[in-house]
Amino acid sequence: MSQEYSDNIDEPGDSSQKVWGFLKDILQIVFFALILTFFLRTYVIEARLIPSESMLPTLEIGDRLLVDKIVFKFRELERTDIVVFAPPPEAQRGAGDDDLIKRVVGLPGDTVEVKESRVFVNNKPLDEPYIAERLNYTYGPVAIPEGYLFVMGDNRNYSFDSHAWGFLPLENLKGRAFFRFWPLDRFGLIDGVKS
Repeated sequence: MSQEYSDNIDEPGDSSQKVWGFLKDILQIVFFALILTFFLRTYVIEARLIPSESMLPTLEIGDRLLVDKIVFKFRELERTDIVVFAPPPEAQRGAGDDDLIKRVVGLPGDTVEVKESRVFVNNKPLDEPYIAERLNYTYGPVAIPEGYLFVMGDNRNYSFDSHAWGFLPLENLKGRAFFRFWPLDRFGLIDGVKS
């Protein structure tokens, strides 16, 4: 009977081996979580913070968004997509080389013009229920060359965008903003973004 009892007693060092085994498992989980996070953030999806008023009323200062980095591998870029991009040198005034976020207004081959307080693409006025107010300037017409986009902020009169610095090279695109996760009272797909 005493033999059965002694079989249930841990040998010296057993508890330290269990603790070490547990710590090893935790470290492996953390390591793989970090690798997965790095992969997702680099190639698939990334969280972003809105730092300015250039996209009002659609996006407000402090909004936190998810940016889809692979969407354009599976579907064509569309007018009205909200895109995150590395600014070309002409657009780095004020923001430095921080990424910017704007709405696609013109695609390669389009002609863009601002007149009559509205944006016209290929001589047709855009229906833009998402903009802050009617425009107080004129621009163009300009033809967008192949390999470039024309992007504008929704707060058109206060946005430093293509009408100020020119065309955006397609190669500068980093992804499409599609989902707001903060603040919670505006949680969900971003207004005006097609799924």
